[in-house]
Amino acid sequence: MPEKPNSLKQIDFKPSGKIFPSPADWRDQFIYFLLVDRFNSGQPDIPPYHPETTPIGRDDSEGEKWQDGTLKGISDKLDYIRGLGCTAVWLSPIFKNRIELNTYHGYGIQNFLDIDPHFGTVKDLQELVEKAHKMGMYIILDIVLNHTGNNWAYPGGYRYDYCGGQRFSFGFWREVTAGSGIEWPDDAVWPVEFQNPEWYRRKGEIRNWDTFPEARDGDFCSLKELDTSSREVLRALIDIHKYWIAVTDVDGYRLDAVKHLEESSTALFCAAIREYAQYIGKKNFLFFGEIIGDDRFIDQYIGRNARIPGTNERFPSLDAALDFPLWGMLEGVIKGFTNPAELRKRYEGFRELYSDHGRAGEYFVTFIDNHDQIGRSPRARFLHNDPLQRQAVLAIGYLLTSIGIPCLYYGTEQGFDGGGDHDKYIRECMFGGRWGAFNTTGHHFFNPDNSIYKDISRIAEIRGEEPALRYGRQYFREISGNGVDFGYPIDGRSTLAYSRILDSTEILVTMNLDMKPRSDFITIDSSLSPTDKEMVNLLDARSRVKITEVNGRHIVHTDLQPHEIAIFKIIVP
Repeated sequence: MPEKPNSLKQIDFKPSGKIFPSPADWRDQFIYFLLVDRFNSGQPDIPPYHPETTPIGRDDSEGEKWQDGTLKGISDKLDYIRGLGCTAVWLSPIFKNRIELNTYHGYGIQNFLDIDPHFGTVKDLQELVEKAHKMGMYIILDIVLNHTGNNWAYPGGYRYDYCGGQRFSFGFWREVTAGSGIEWPDDAVWPVEFQNPEWYRRKGEIRNWDTFPEARDGDFCSLKELDTSSREVLRALIDIHKYWIAVTDVDGYRLDAVKHLEESSTALFCAAIREYAQYIGKKNFLFFGEIIGDDRFIDQYIGRNARIPGTNERFPSLDAALDFPLWGMLEGVIKGFTNPAELRKRYEGFRELYSDHGRAGEYFVTFIDNHDQIGRSPRARFLHNDPLQRQAVLAIGYLLTSIGIPCLYYGTEQGFDGGGDHDKYIRECMFGGRWGAFNTTGHHFFNPDNSIYKDISRIAEIRGEEPALRYGRQYFREISGNGVDFGYPIDGRSTLAYSRILDSTEILVTMNLDMKPRSDFITIDSSLSPTDKEMVNLLDARSRVKITEVNGRHIVHTDLQPHEIAIFKIIVP
């Protein structure tokens, strides 16, 4: 097999080394998501950021340009990520993009069989995966199935918009040097099989993003939509992604823009890759997807088998989806803008969708910050225009103690607060570069002494020690200010409380959403938490609460400082 294959005929699927096994349950993991271009350049002697002394001021145009983060740079900072408590790293797309465009995000792929030289080499990725595995960590690649980069044009080079499903003529393949003819490796698209105009839908750019079939069949802006309904195209995509598992031993795939694919194509792809992974020894290779929609829409892709049109066959599809419904409400609940009842109602709905709502946590990758905030204007990190950094700890604390596979977007642990009318404002450089956080340049943010970092690390440690926080059922708890009149919280001036229950263990999580200290009585499970016991705060062993009974209700009385989180459990001697 050549070092840099340019055809599917040149690849094979024999693993290049010993296979690292999958985790038994992905709920045991804590994922760290980073943009490769924005995380770490690996350059030595970059000074640390100091809020009092680091100069302010950056060129606004730099946010849309390559910033030179690399795979080697990520390898250099695995200890930093692991120290946070994260055990898996999700990388933004790393395959080669067009050299003449500033698609630093990686989603404009020009060669599916090579690493973008901005990021490094195949060997760099292999070494990153190997180092992560030695540290007991996993690597997840972000992959794109529905489109390629802007590798060809419509006739005349004009923009074509979606128009009633009309299929347009093919124009021409893009060349770095116009008129030179297609040259390897930077012109057109690779592998060479993708240089077939019939492999593309050719229906112009999407104008109405919520209209079907336009949202599925149209081009994603200038990125050209593949015809994934074609078995030939789908087979090629399957072979490409089998190849990358064989070559690098990665542990999972995050599928981009799933709603722009046929449900059956998603299911067939996942089934084929899953079988290959199982065959070589990765028995729990992870697939999770970006699906923008409500719980019922997401349910079409997860938790059950997908039917293949025209047959009686069913195939398992995605293992999980990014939890956009939670993202849409959690920030408002933590900050007091949204009634906590909305959160409770959402989880109650799981009992209708899933036979075992404790296992529903397998189906969601939860987050509070991300790089691509479709439908939100302006784009904003959780802490944008929010000086109350403890609220970020509450939000991440919620992810780590509620159902789901928690995921942290890089920089949140350092209080990044970017926001604005463009994606670039939420894609700051951790290593500083020319587009650092807080309107700075040239100063890094890898500070393990940051209070947010340390608090997240401690909560993640507790999650790792307590099976109930990973697998348990979840119940929101009624509270009372006087110990007599109980009800669920209705605004941000309250304590949010919920229990995770697994077998005979109850863990009570309490969060003061208020800017003032609170003293509340909180309901707990009467069969699991008897009145002759006390519960200990796992975050502060000095904090203990006695279990008492009022009118047949078992309760504890908690005192919480502003925006404090406490995790209570009965400790058996």
